[in-house]
Amino acid sequence: MKIREIKVGSALTKSGLPDAKWAVNPYVGCVFGCKYCYAAFIGRWKHPGEEWGEFVDVKINAPEILKTELEKLNKKFQNKDSGSIFFSSVTDPYQGIEAKYQITRQCLRVLADFGYKGEISILTKSPLVCRDIDIFKKFKKASVGLTITSIDDEVSQFLENNAPPVSLRLGALKELCRAGIPTYAFVGPLLPYFTARADKLEELFTELKESGVAEAYVEHINLSPKIRQRLFEYLAKTPELISYFKKAQTDEYRQELEKIIYPIAKKSGIKIIGGKILHHGK
Repeated sequence: MKIREIKVGSALTKSGLPDAKWAVNPYVGCVFGCKYCYAAFIGRWKHPGEEWGEFVDVKINAPEILKTELEKLNKKFQNKDSGSIFFSSVTDPYQGIEAKYQITRQCLRVLADFGYKGEISILTKSPLVCRDIDIFKKFKKASVGLTITSIDDEVSQFLENNAPPVSLRLGALKELCRAGIPTYAFVGPLLPYFTARADKLEELFTELKESGVAEAYVEHINLSPKIRQRLFEYLAKTPELISYFKKAQTDEYRQELEKIIYPIAKKSGIKIIGGKILHHGK
């Protein structure tokens, strides 16, 4: 693992996501290195020749830069809501290195001290997020999401090798809920085995409900050419699984899966955010 401390010129970036105007990415790269990660493209131009998951750049001046940017936004929007901020879009803000550097916590503290009026949203795969419950409570509008791809640690860690076990993520959702922090789940990517094991999908939504989650984003797996190439290279050691992922690229597969998901979500009492399952197209 290569860790490098860097300085950046900006901490806030315009978000292309429908539910967030801004994104804060405290790190470049991610030690979790999930095999389906869409953000792996960053390595090709920031760290050519290095494998996604084997490098992290720490933006050591991000909190300082964020404070300056907030002051500029405040002047522009005249002390009004300047939009929602999402942590993060191309890294995990609570990957292990955050325990040492605390860049995410420092950025959150800057926002809290500034009295930021917009919504703050966090998405992570790490129970380390519970460390910052004290700061989340300072915001009027803050929510924390945990990515849950399965309730089976063995299944989730097959593609999320270095991420915390999903059992710990579910525990984090429960702890956040007990603390009064609004939570959500990100059920994505949907893994191909759910079409054959609808019972596992029902167990997942039931577990989310019992963890205090009321709503969730649900997303089909993104198999764009670059992601597919990296994923299939990894799956070469278990070639019998490749056919399942190839099937997941078809419209028929997605339609079949959606027929299963919507009734299960409704039965569990979990609202699918946006009213539909996300899909990145071909």
